[in-house]
Amino acid sequence: MLLGGFKTCQAAETKEESANMAKVEIYTKALCGYCHRARRLLDSKGVEYTEYDITLGGEGRREMIARKPDARTVPQIFIDDVSIGGSDDLAALESAGKLDALLGL
Repeated sequence: MLLGGFKTCQAAETKEESANMAKVEIYTKALCGYCHRARRLLDSKGVEYTEYDITLGGEGRREMIARKPDARTVPQIFIDDVSIGGSDDLAALESAGKLDALLGL
């Protein structure tokens, strides 16, 4: 669902499951393969996340830089307001068996 410049993606879940899940935010750009890869991993886990499309820069890009000043690439992924990095970092957490705990799964 598109909401004023950002999209909220969610899987079917109960209120109880939702309360335990982490807040996930992802800054993306159109036609970004790494962004697609990160979204696909989150979707495969049934994670609800908010996506900010910063293709055209603007306020979303300024917000991303304010949150993570050294961020120059996308995706930039935040779990419970903590930067975990990009797609490769997300995949590394999954490979190490640490992602589910961060996501509250």
